[in-house]
Amino acid sequence: MIGWLEGTVTQRGRSWPGAQELIVRCGGEDRRALAYPALVGEPEVGDRVLLNGNAQALGLGTGGYALVVALPDRLPVQPSADHRTAQDTGKMSVPQSGRAGGHLVKARYTPLQAVVAGVDEQDSPHHELLREADDLAGMPVVAADLHSALPAVCAAIQHDRPGTRVAYVMTDGGALPLWFSRTVAGLREAGWLCGSVTVGQAFGGDLEAVTLHTGLLAAQRVLGAEIAVVCQGPGNLGTGTKWGFSGVACGEAVNAAATLGADPIGVLRVSEADPRERHRGLSHHSLTAYGRVALARARLALPDEPGAFWARVRAQAAPLEARHGLAAVPAEGLDEALAASPVPLTTMGRGLDQDRANFLAAACAGRLAATATR
Repeated sequence: MIGWLEGTVTQRGRSWPGAQELIVRCGGEDRRALAYPALVGEPEVGDRVLLNGNAQALGLGTGGYALVVALPDRLPVQPSADHRTAQDTGKMSVPQSGRAGGHLVKARYTPLQAVVAGVDEQDSPHHELLREADDLAGMPVVAADLHSALPAVCAAIQHDRPGTRVAYVMTDGGALPLWFSRTVAGLREAGWLCGSVTVGQAFGGDLEAVTLHTGLLAAQRVLGAEIAVVCQGPGNLGTGTKWGFSGVACGEAVNAAATLGADPIGVLRVSEADPRERHRGLSHHSLTAYGRVALARARLALPDEPGAFWARVRAQAAPLEARHGLAAVPAEGLDEALAASPVPLTTMGRGLDQDRANFLAAACAGRLAATATR
C-alpha cells in the first residue's frame, strides 16, 4: 500500500539535475521530501503536495524521503508535440517524461507510469543505428552489484586514462529514477561520465532503452563510450538470503556483455568492516552472482595486495577460477585516485576510511578496464 500524506511546501532545499529537496509541513510535523520536476512539475513554497511516505515509515537510509506524487492544485502542463528532448538534439539534459512522440512506458501499470522516448524505438533518430547492431567489438563492460561501486570504478579509469569516455548503464534493481542519484549528478558535473542510459523499468537517463542489451549498444554507438559501467541505482534490496538480493543481477550483466561481444569485467564485493559475517572478506553475493548466475566468462579484478585479509579474499574467490579469470591488479596509486573522487565514497554508511577494501576492489576493476582500452 501507499502511505499517503498531504502537506504544504515550506522550504526548498538542495537540488541537482532532475531532483529537488523540500521541507513539507504535514499535520504539524516537518518532513523531508523529494520531488522529480520532470514528473510532477516544479514545487514552490506554499504549494500543496501529495506525498508517498513509505520510505520514511520504513526508516530506509538511502530512501528516507517522502516522495512528491503530485502538486494537485498546479499540475504540470503536458509537453507539446514539437517538444524536443536530449535524444533529439544530441545534447545531454534531464529528459522530460511524457514527451509527445515517446512510446516507452516505464514503471509500467503503476499509478505513476511514465512515457519516455526510447533510443531504440521506431521514432528515435538512432533507430536505424541500433536496429541491426549486435556487437560491442570488445568494449570493456564493468559490472557491479552496488551503486556505490560506480565512483570508485570511475576514479581508477580517470586516474589511469584521463578523458576516457565512460557511460553509466543503470539497471532497475534499485531506484527507478536515475535522478535520485547525487553520485551520477556529481560524476557528470566533473566530466567523469559522458552520459547515462536507463534500462528496463529504470528511467531518467540521458538515453532510455528497453533492455540492458540495447542500453549497452546505445552507450557505445550513441554516447560514444569507450567503457560502460553497469549497476543498479541506489537503494538495493536484500533479504539476507542467498538469492534474495537485487545486485545478483550483475551476473546477468556479464551474460549480456558477453553475448554482445564485449569484454566483461566483474567488481568483487569485498569488505573489511561489514558487521555481517556473510559479507566479510568476499561477499556471498559475489559468489552467487559470478559463480552461479554469470554463465559467460568474465575477468574478476582482485587487488594484488599483501596481508592476511587479502589472502582470505583470494581463498574465498578461488571457486570462481573454474568459470572466470581472476586478475591480480596492482593497486599502486589507487588510494590517491579514490581520495580525489568528486563525489563522496560511501557504501552501507561506511566511507573510504572505514572500508578501504570495498572501494579498492571496485577501483581495481576500473583499472582493468582502463588497461583493456589501451
